[in-house]
Amino acid sequence: MSPVIPPAWQPIVGAETAKPYYQKLMLFLAKERQQHTVFPPENEVFSALELTPYEQVNVLLLGQDPYHDHNQAHGLCFSVRPGIKPPPSLQNVFKELKDDLGCRIPNNGYLTPWAQQNILMLNAVLTVRAHQAGSHRNKGWEKFTDRVIQTVNDKESPVVFVLWGNYAQQKIPLIDTNKHAIVKAAHPSPLSAKKGFFGSRPFSKINAALRQAGKPEIDWQIPDI
Repeated sequence: MSPVIPPAWQPIVGAETAKPYYQKLMLFLAKERQQHTVFPPENEVFSALELTPYEQVNVLLLGQDPYHDHNQAHGLCFSVRPGIKPPPSLQNVFKELKDDLGCRIPNNGYLTPWAQQNILMLNAVLTVRAHQAGSHRNKGWEKFTDRVIQTVNDKESPVVFVLWGNYAQQKIPLIDTNKHAIVKAAHPSPLSAKKGFFGSRPFSKINAALRQAGKPEIDWQIPDI
């Protein structure tokens, strides 16, 4: 069994599944799941697409890899399941959110409420082997997610692309900057947060760009669970 692209995205990126790179990727994944633990579970690989249909995407937040420890990844970049302690990068996101907009730091790192407000929370690589960061890079996922980014770029109405860190910013050539807004900063990881993530006020910038495009602002407050 391969993870299934959600119906709303089928007409947009469904053609990718017939391409050799994608079929090779699915064979690789099937073998990995036989021999190792892989995150997130198969039915959550496309959670970002499931929660934010193509027509509704107003913001695209790009991450790199899923988290690679048990019970963390559930298919949205930066997000962890309820009951799991937010990892350091996400803790830094919450610190900046508090400084930027005064949002209370929640007792969880479950970011589904953001996805439900038309933020496509996409990782560039959608799976990972347990406890081995980056283990599924360069296997084909990047081709697929680049295609997703390109289709979002093709939308008529303006989208806000949120690119934290050098890896995400390498995708700028895929984006028409005359039509869309880009909010960029250093990555929120402990290694780089002090070099330009803290103080970058990305959340108020995203809302300002949405306002300018005549779109609803995001309510960034994650509720306690």
